[in-house]
Amino acid sequence: MLGELTDAELVRRALAGSDVAFSRLVERHQAAVRGFVRRFLGSGWAEADDVAQDAFLAAWGSLRTLKDPAGVRAWVCGIAWRKAQDRIRGSRRGAARDAGWMETVEAPTGIAPEEKLALQAAMAELPTDVRACVALCLADGWSHGEAAEALGLPLGTVKSHVARGRARLLKALGGSDDA
Repeated sequence: MLGELTDAELVRRALAGSDVAFSRLVERHQAAVRGFVRRFLGSGWAEADDVAQDAFLAAWGSLRTLKDPAGVRAWVCGIAWRKAQDRIRGSRRGAARDAGWMETVEAPTGIAPEEKLALQAAMAELPTDVRACVALCLADGWSHGEAAEALGLPLGTVKSHVARGRARLLKALGGSDDA
């Protein structure tokens, strides 16, 4: 039975083409890898699970580079660590892009600095897909159809994202979302 095999033997079988052997390695080590990533990122389960899954996919693709088959857990944790760092860097780049975009947005005449900060904060709190729709349609003047095509989202989804995002931004500015 595969469950009784050592990590080194499972790695050897996976290298020989056994998907089942690699699946057994994933089952055996996924809790440790996910736990490590959750603690490292300090974020929700979903993000940590995504990073862990990315790490196992990368491990499957580069299994031949594993020097010590008995050390597969440490090796996958190392891959997960690098994937988590990439995620953090990507989040920082996204936040910097958003902040840069907010600096270029011309606020209506008479908007107070604290309202601009509230708008920036509200924009940062929007889910990424909603933020993208708002940025394209409200800030850059794209049509819903153009945004849907660019983002690969259904037209109705773009419309609802823009409406929800607009309402949240107006609420952040203390305005009515009925307009």
